[in-house]
Amino acid sequence: MNLQEKLTLIEEVLDVAEDSLTPETLLAEVDEWDSIAALSLIVMLDEKFEKTVSGAQIKALESVNDILAYMN
Repeated sequence: MNLQEKLTLIEEVLDVAEDSLTPETLLAEVDEWDSIAALSLIVMLDEKFEKTVSGAQIKALESVNDILAYMN
């Protein structure tokens, strides 16, 4: 899966417009970044990448790049 495909997946999880996120995007600046989005992210990482992420790890995320790091 390439970078653009991963960004598209994150955009779907966060329910934001296509091509609106970059790796440098800060999650604090994304209005849709809330507890529901965090839960959706946890589920997506588990289902698509077989990664188990804790709530504490999700709370520590600051940017889209931090999410991408879990997708490797």
